[in-house]
Amino acid sequence: MKEIEEARAFLEARVGRHPRLGVVLGSGLGAFASELDDRVAVRYREIPHWPQPGAVGHAAELVFGSVEGRPVAVMSGRAHLYEGCSPAQVVFGVRVLARLGVRILVLTSATGGINLKFQRGSLVLISDHINLQGSNPLVGPSDEALGPRFPDMSEAYSARLRGVAREVASELGIALAEGVYAALLGPSFETPAEIRYLRAIGADLVGMSTAPEAIAANHMGLEVLGLACVTNMAAGILPQKLDHEEVLETGEMVRETLVRFLKAVLPRLEA
Repeated sequence: MKEIEEARAFLEARVGRHPRLGVVLGSGLGAFASELDDRVAVRYREIPHWPQPGAVGHAAELVFGSVEGRPVAVMSGRAHLYEGCSPAQVVFGVRVLARLGVRILVLTSATGGINLKFQRGSLVLISDHINLQGSNPLVGPSDEALGPRFPDMSEAYSARLRGVAREVASELGIALAEGVYAALLGPSFETPAEIRYLRAIGADLVGMSTAPEAIAANHMGLEVLGLACVTNMAAGILPQKLDHEEVLETGEMVRETLVRFLKAVLPRLEA
């Protein structure tokens, strides 16, 4: 908690803003951060205790700005467990945003498509997740100042926010599917056998992030909207090998659609 408060105090002194809306941008999806009005960016390396993401496609900066006059804080890049970060480091940014006043958090991620109805470039609402990362950011001593020992996860991804997102997507003519996200540790992509297993247990998407952040956000009482970009079809679905370049290329391909959607949906999320 001490490290979280030191980061919060630094950002309050440096930026002095307390947005209620927060966004986390995944691999190759950072374009939205440059579209904010009244933009102020702070490099992660300047913020006390903030972990440095090492994955290509993560800008590593916290951007404050506004969308249609609504203040928003955007994490352009995230830390991952596969980089050797602890679960506490992975969710550090989310916890700092919550302490700054964020109450609604949009988590975006680059994902592999398991559901055969999806295709590369699809945008998908995350309805739920299956945490197979072998860790949980709440393990360890319970800090009641952050949240309860045993937080409820029956609606980890807000039904209210998903309803708003579907309405906005329909108005914009953007196809928006919905599915369950399986979080794996990585950094290797999954094997075809693992993908068959994930499909059998009810997963539609697979990735290496999001679940820890959703857990920490729910722990602190935030409403969460999860938005996945299918950057590739998972192993064994198409006769081709997987690589991170395809993830970044697809992020660039859907850039305009994602930015247009986020600009439209964010002002509508606050109740």
